[in-house]
Amino acid sequence: MSVSEQYSDIAGAVPAGTAVSSGSPVVGARDGRHQKRVLLVWDAPNLDMGLGAILGGRPTAAYRPRFDALGRWLLSRTAELSASGTDTLEPEATVFTNIAAGSADVVRPWVEALRNVGFAVFAKPKIDEDSDVDSDMLDHITLRHGEGLAGVMVASADGQAFREPLEDIAATGIPVQILGFREHASWAVASDLLDFVDLEDIPGVFREPLPRVSLDTLPDEGAWLQPFRPLSALLVGRKSAAE
Repeated sequence: MSVSEQYSDIAGAVPAGTAVSSGSPVVGARDGRHQKRVLLVWDAPNLDMGLGAILGGRPTAAYRPRFDALGRWLLSRTAELSASGTDTLEPEATVFTNIAAGSADVVRPWVEALRNVGFAVFAKPKIDEDSDVDSDMLDHITLRHGEGLAGVMVASADGQAFREPLEDIAATGIPVQILGFREHASWAVASDLLDFVDLEDIPGVFREPLPRVSLDTLPDEGAWLQPFRPLSALLVGRKSAAE
C-alpha cells in the first residue's frame, strides 16, 4: 500500500473536539500530589499493516481508526486510574510514524488533524527498511517511565520489539495494555503480565464493524487471507542485498 493510499482520506477520521493533554494535568489535580503520566503510544506503520491485512486492501474512511474516540477512551482510563491512587495523573498520547520521500503534502493533513485532537506526533523519514520507529517508541516509554508512569498503553502488534520491555514495566506494578488486533497480537493475548485490548472493542474507534476473519473463526465456505505485502517487495530486498 503506497503512502498516498494510506493517508489520502485519513484526516476525515480525526475530527476536532477531543483534546488529550500534553501539558498541564487535567485529571485528579490536587495540591501536594505527585504528577504521573498515563501514556499512550501508537505505532502507525505496524497498525496500518495490520488493518490493511484485515481488510485486504486500502482502508476506506469507514474503517479508519477515529482518534477522537481513542482520546476519549484515554481520558476515561486516566480518570479510572486516578480514582484508585493519590497522584495527579496527566494523559499523554503520541502517534509514531514514518514519512516517505515526496509524501509530506499527502500526510500533512493527517498529522495536523492528530495534533488538533491533542495527540503529539513523532515523524521520522523513511530512508530504508531499517528506518522504523520502534526504537524511538521504546526510548519515549523509557523516558516517561523514569519521570513517573501510572499506566502505559502501546498500540502495536510487534511483540519482538515490545513484549520484553513492556513486561518488565508491568512486573513493577504499572498497568500495561496492548492495543491492537487479536489476530496479530497473540503474544499480548497470552501474556500473564500484559492486558490486551482489541481496538474494535473501544467505543467509536471504528464507524463500521471490521470484516475480520481468522484461522480460528473460518466460515464453512472458507475465506481469502490477503498477503501482508506485495510479491514485488521481494525484488526490493534482492536489489538491496546486491548493493
